[in-house]
Amino acid sequence: MTRDPADLTAADYLDGAREMTVANRPYLAHLLAEEAAQRTTDQATAAGIRATFPAPTTTREETD
Repeated sequence: MTRDPADLTAADYLDGAREMTVANRPYLAHLLAEEAAQRTTDQATAAGIRATFPAPTTTREETD
């Protein structure tokens, strides 16, 4: 595990985004994927990352 966030790669952020998706944490997944997209030099790849992890809705549904 790296101790310096500057050492993280786009792949590291994508791995985290996938983990957050599995953990049902869509907002965190979106934030991690956005960081991965920003660290990607290829615009088509960045667009694909953003499409895979879209921003979740901000409305909450209450469940009983």
